[in-house]
Amino acid sequence: MGAPKRNRAKHNRPKEVWSTERITSDNQLLEEYGLKNMKELWIAQTRTERIRRNARLFLSGASSTNKEEVSMIARLSKYGITKQDATLDNLLDLNERALLERRLQSVVFRKGLARTMKQARQFITHGFISVNGKRVNRPGYLVSLSDEKFIGYYKPIKIEPVAQSASEPQPAAQQEETQST
Repeated sequence: MGAPKRNRAKHNRPKEVWSTERITSDNQLLEEYGLKNMKELWIAQTRTERIRRNARLFLSGASSTNKEEVSMIARLSKYGITKQDATLDNLLDLNERALLERRLQSVVFRKGLARTMKQARQFITHGFISVNGKRVNRPGYLVSLSDEKFIGYYKPIKIEPVAQSASEPQPAAQQEETQST
């Protein structure tokens, strides 16, 4: 059986928890990317902090080999976070938006498989989305550039257009058709 895995936090909380500027910018990111809670955003921020920390460490020459630097850049370019010809200086400019754009939830929305980010999240968690023919039910799954073209529906799904209520204004062409009948 063995010892159980030690569960550790995958994120760091912000230093200034009650800063209004940070809270408003974080809330905008939550809305833009359809994240469930702040923890998901903090995970992306922590990942970028680690990447930038490693880049600073490599640039300082304290503990670096050229092989480690190349493999880190290759891994990030595989996921489309940076370009193939990126340097360590380019990694210092990295922000959390680059990681949030490569999440499965964002890619599904950008490909047009869902109408909103929230709907993309719902499709993924309910098992309607597959990557390379395998069902993936984690919205935070990082999609590599090679797998992006193989994202599709796992189960057949019919997306109905949003029905307009009587209180919403109709386009002029629809108003004329309803008045003539």
